Amino acid sequence: MLSDIEIAQRAKMKRIREVAEGLGIPEDALEPYGHYKAKVSLEWVDSLKSRRDGKLILVTAISPTPAGEGKTTTTVGLGDALNRIGKKAIICLREPSLGPVFGVKGGAAGGGYAQVVPMEDINLHFTGDFNAIALANNLLAAMVDNHVHHGNELGIDVRRITWKRVMDMNDRALRDIVVSLGGPGNGYPREDGFDIVVASEVMAIFCLATSLKDLKERLGNIVVGYTREQKPVRARDLKAHGAMTVLLKDALKPNLVQTLENNPAFIHGGPFANIAHGCNSVIATQTALKLADYVVTEAGFGADLGAEKFIDIKCRKSGLRPDAVVIVATIRALKYHGGADLKSLNQENLAALEKGIANLERHVNNVRNHYGLPCVVSINHFSHDTPAEIELLRKKMAHHEAPVVVARHWAEGGKGAEEVARTVVELIETTPANFKFVYPDTATLWEKIQTVARNIYGAADVTADSKVRAQIKKLQEDGYGHYPICVAKTQYSFSTDPQLRGAPSGHVINVREVRLAAGAEFIVMICGDIMTMPGLPKVPSAEKIDLDENGKVVGLF
Repeated sequence: MLSDIEIAQRAKMKRIREVAEGLGIPEDALEPYGHYKAKVSLEWVDSLKSRRDGKLILVTAISPTPAGEGKTTTTVGLGDALNRIGKKAIICLREPSLGPVFGVKGGAAGGGYAQVVPMEDINLHFTGDFNAIALANNLLAAMVDNHVHHGNELGIDVRRITWKRVMDMNDRALRDIVVSLGGPGNGYPREDGFDIVVASEVMAIFCLATSLKDLKERLGNIVVGYTREQKPVRARDLKAHGAMTVLLKDALKPNLVQTLENNPAFIHGGPFANIAHGCNSVIATQTALKLADYVVTEAGFGADLGAEKFIDIKCRKSGLRPDAVVIVATIRALKYHGGADLKSLNQENLAALEKGIANLERHVNNVRNHYGLPCVVSINHFSHDTPAEIELLRKKMAHHEAPVVVARHWAEGGKGAEEVARTVVELIETTPANFKFVYPDTATLWEKIQTVARNIYGAADVTADSKVRAQIKKLQEDGYGHYPICVAKTQYSFSTDPQLRGAPSGHVINVREVRLAAGAEFIVMICGDIMTMPGLPKVPSAEKIDLDENGKVVGLF
């Protein structure tokens, strides 16, 4: 059996100008990066505003497990399937971060015969967007310390600098550090730290901005720290936002690539859904909607994280509205949620499956009743799934008004997801969405975290120590109470304990840290033990990634 990278390397790709031609994108609106990937000019994107929008399909999933779910693979397969049944469809994905590529995942461009290509390029640097985001973030960090060193005219309290540096790699050693050691010439020593690029507020701003003007405005609003009088100091006070915008001006143009079946894909931006808002860029999604009848996009991790943030942050800020949702699950993952051991997942286990279906049921309930959206359950098929297991799943889900469809796109490409495609199209045509946010703008910040915790996570309560509560209260008093919240927590559970599988209820969500993202216009609530700078695992994927004697990349998934 061929590996993902071997399948991708055998792909017969079209030149990117041919893919663009099929969308009506003129050659002079393309900025090619080689033969198979290109950026689309913002001027041409802006010219599409008067066109009507296509239908938006959001792909999300159950709570992830080590058994795998295949959300990106399903997004690609569904996009290919829609094109196979005669619909004009585009997929919109996030760009992979090098942290997981060299850490746990080894790649993030789909899998099997449902991939985006050129797979190695997409996973490794791509068009340099993440590098530009890191540079813009770190330019601001350097200008903060430089301002303090040269007299500190703004009166920044070095104990209250909140802006961190970033890099696109998992490196736990950089979470908490001391900078400016070595004497007066190096500045004033202080505690600092690194986040991963995908957790940077610059990444969030990049993905929520609708134009270069909007990008610059949002960058200027970033709060980097406070004075002794606790007055905020912003990036525009340091005159940093103009240069930051310059670094990002090319990155903001959406990236066009293709699937294995030569269908168009926009891959742009990449915030994690467990520590950020987990959606590709607004610009890419809006552009795709002007060019296609159907746009398939994904939100990271489970429907409690990425999908909730897609609804409460991305949709709230952009005006986007999904027409339907696809929830991805596997029989294997549901058995794991039901308590089955990872090593036994290839064996039929109806008892574990029945218990684990509770995780899927809660996600379906959240999507249908709390987000107000019709949904389809797509079962990513594995060869060890038995007819009895599939029948049990269909039976248990029958009363949820969410069709259950078995998909085989990993093995068969778009052909294997045609039933999912037809089911989604029929659902959109017959079942109008009753879209709603989880909470109103007018709720307080504390009410917002309570609502998400109780209604979406099934929690009994939310706790925070007196220092964190005081921070939330001050943010409320300072005029940020109307912002949505962005919950950072483990992706593996509805709770903050990654070991609590299934659909735990009655647990307590503890908010351990609060961060203001004034440019992105949301408040980050960091819960449990989640880290904004991950670490590498004991055996990182980097150990398997290499070049062979012919200069080909190997081991990348």
